[in-house]
Amino acid sequence: MPTKRLPLPKQVSVALTEEAYDRLRALNSDHGLSNNYLLTVLLSRLDDYADPDRLAWVFDDFISEYGAPSPGGMGARKPEKPDG
Repeated sequence: MPTKRLPLPKQVSVALTEEAYDRLRALNSDHGLSNNYLLTVLLSRLDDYADPDRLAWVFDDFISEYGAPSPGGMGARKPEKPDG
């Protein structure tokens, strides 16, 4: 019987800390899924395993320590300079 495969049409570049990458590689080793699949599972099923209040606290704690990107996000395009 053929295995059902999850289509991953959107590809994004992700920067990870060394610790996050090590944890992703450990999950890869344990479950045999690619990094893309692992991140898809973790994010698409986040509500299945993460307590919303605890998650909000984790984000608030991270932002208080490292700050947050400026409005528009890290991938926002810079406006072009006008001619002249």
